Amino acid sequence: MSVRDQLRVLVVDDMSTSRGLITQALDGFGIRHVESVADGHSALQKLKSWPVHMVISDMNMPGMNGLQLLHVLRNAPKTSNVGFLLITGKAEKSIIETGKKLGMNNFLAKPFNPDDLRKAVEAIVGRL
Repeated sequence: MSVRDQLRVLVVDDMSTSRGLITQALDGFGIRHVESVADGHSALQKLKSWPVHMVISDMNMPGMNGLQLLHVLRNAPKTSNVGFLLITGKAEKSIIETGKKLGMNNFLAKPFNPDDLRKAVEAIVGRL
């Protein structure tokens, strides 16, 4: 069984269009176990009942941004080792450095194409 057959991914983005594009691309890669939520607080609730291998999160969201979500995940025993891909429209050095300090596995700048997403995911979980 390949990685993509087992991989469970949670997509977190406040923009429904972005969630749709990401989940559609993941489906195109053969990743079938994908759920999506609109914000960090919903992500934390979802993860209590649906554990994942990786979180793909937008940076700028109301209530809790991607780095704040990463911080919470890294400080909870059940999610401390979950792969984390940050997607941001502003790939500023300070955001990337903070993400790395918090344990971010990879980041992807918007706009991106499906091949960019695939490479970013594979850098975390291995070849799909």
